[in-house]
Amino acid sequence: MTEKDERRARGLEMMRKVYGWEIEDAPGEFFGITVDHLFGDIWTRPGLSMRDRRLLLIGVLAGQGLNDVLDIQIPAALANGELSPDELREIGVFLTHYVGWPLGSRLSVQIDTLIAKHEKRARKNESP
Repeated sequence: MTEKDERRARGLEMMRKVYGWEIEDAPGEFFGITVDHLFGDIWTRPGLSMRDRRLLLIGVLAGQGLNDVLDIQIPAALANGELSPDELREIGVFLTHYVGWPLGSRLSVQIDTLIAKHEKRARKNESP
């Protein structure tokens, strides 16, 4: 396996860990840069845990109002056990005071909605 192949494999594996679902390799330069650099190099660096990186990412996304990406990151944090529902709700309260009331209140509603979906899915998976 070449160094490039190893980097791609490392990136795909980290993407699977970050998002919690199977991600296949795909064509295209943008996908390749994302997998190889962002997930193969940056997310795998030492010094910060996945939870640390997720907290930072949620803060940045909330500050930019990128709720569509938060729709991916928040459920992944719940599914991976990185953040609890109570911690996510506290993040909403905390960030509201830094990102502003309109973005923060939207974030808090979004967090509650995503937690409810997560809990409903968990109950469904527990049913016989």
